[in-house]
Order: sequence, then structure tokens, then C-alpha cells
Amino acid sequence: MKDKFYQYILQLQNQITSALEAVDGVAKFREDIWQRPEGGGGRTRVMENGNVFEKGGVNISAVHGKLPETMRQLFNVGEADFFACGLSLVIHPKSPMVPTVHANWRYFEMYDDNGNVINSWFGGGQDLTPYYLFEEDAKHFHQTCKTACDKHSRSFGTDFYPKYKKQCDAYFWNAHRNEARGIGGLFFDYCKATESMSMEDWYNFVTEVGNSFCEAYVPIVERRKTLSYTPEQKTWQEIRRGRYVEFNLVHDKGTLFGLKTNGRIESILMSLPPQVQWVYDHHPEIGSEEEKLVKILEKPIDWI
Repeated sequence: MKDKFYQYILQLQNQITSALEAVDGVAKFREDIWQRPEGGGGRTRVMENGNVFEKGGVNISAVHGKLPETMRQLFNVGEADFFACGLSLVIHPKSPMVPTVHANWRYFEMYDDNGNVINSWFGGGQDLTPYYLFEEDAKHFHQTCKTACDKHSRSFGTDFYPKYKKQCDAYFWNAHRNEARGIGGLFFDYCKATESMSMEDWYNFVTEVGNSFCEAYVPIVERRKTLSYTPEQKTWQEIRRGRYVEFNLVHDKGTLFGLKTNGRIESILMSLPPQVQWVYDHHPEIGSEEEKLVKILEKPIDWI
């Protein structure tokens, strides 16, 4: 399974970077191949200063070795070896009218002393962070997520979309701000084999979601990338990006895992936007589009 999924994310990275380069029309992804001293490595692709995208990263990694002490405590296990691979992306557009997007699809295995797999699971999801809310875009993104989920929900008697949408709303919550990071999407983790779902079934589900990413995001970018905006709206985008940074550095488990397993710092922190502002005690103007967004982020919305 680990080889099969790794080959899938190699192909998916190619598919997504090609699609984003086509949308941008100018910028190309720079590729870095890196090795992890403890085992494994990855292929990082970063785009900067494009016509549409200010910064974007689409990274894959496959790392293995001894499970670090901090991770053993998290998983409540003794000494163990592990393998983890996944694709992680964050795209920060230049225009505040185009939303930031994040996605991740991953697979994890743990082994006993004889190299036998003692635990394995899938995780992942995709979520949208707008700076100005277009309800049409929110509905499109969530409908695409639901369509991908429904193809597998019907087969196994579990309604994946509401379950994983709820988990996404709960996970991407900036608790110290008491607001959502964005308008959500899907988030799933620890997807293990059960009586009704084999690991092959989970593979089919996760890859279905991965394959839906471009359909979920690219049409939104195409609709909004040519809209005009003011310097004040760009400032608002940078203030909201500060909330994005806060979540990634304070709450995100993927960032923590990368840092605790001696991951490549440049790849881990590629999710951070290049231009950000923290304005003291900032509040949007009452009745403005900026305030509309803030109020939307106060509680989960059923976009479908």
C-alpha cells in the first residue's frame, strides 16, 4: 500500500502543478529534491511572484525511521519504526478576490521489531480560505467535496461529507481567536481498516478526494483572478493572512509532526505567505464586506 500510494502522489503532484502553472500563465514551479538524514526525503515544488499566485507550494515526502519520542507519546506507543508519505499544498494568490487553498493527503505505517505492519491509516482533506466571500465559490468548493465523498458513502453506508465537513470545521478553528481559519471543506484522519472499509477502500476514497482538488479550486481562480481590487483590500488580505500564520504555527498538527521528525524546514514553512500584517486591535468597518467575512467565520455554515 505504501508504494501504491506514493506512486499516486507523485502523479498527483504533476497533475496539480501543471494545472496551476496553466492558470497562472507566467510562473513555473521550482523543484527541490531533498533527503532526510534519518531516512527518506521528498520533492518540493514552489512557485513565487506569478501573475496570479504570489506563492504556492505543492510538496511530496516519504520519510521513515525510528518514531521520535514526542510522536511515541502522541500515539501512546513504545519504540517503533514508522513510514509516512503524503502530498501537502498551500496556494496563496496575489489578488484578495482569490481564496487561499490548502490540501493534504497522507498515509502512515508503524512496524514491530520484525518489520511487520502493526498499524496503518490514511488522512487528509482540502479547505478554502477566502478574503472576500463569494457564496457561489463556497458552494462550488463544498459541492465538489460532497460529490467525491458521495461516490464512496453509498457503497459503505457512511455519509462521509457531513462527517468530514464537521471535522474540518472543528480542526481549522483558531481557538485563541474564536473564529474559523476559513470556510472549511473536508478533514479526515486515522482512517483505518474496519469490517466495512478495507485499506483498499480507504485508498480509493482518499484518491477520489485528491483527484477532485483541481475541479474544486481552479474554476474559482479562473472566475476571480481578473477582478480589480484596491490597496485597502490588499491590506485586508494581508491582515487575514496573519490569522492563517497563527493557525499553522500554533495549532496545526502537520507542522508539529514535521518539526518533531526533523523534517525539512523550508518545506514545512512553505505554507506561510510572503506578505503578512498584524495590525493592533484591528476591526473591519461595520457593514463592510470585510465584516461580512468575519461574521461568517464565527460559526460553521452549511454551504450545501
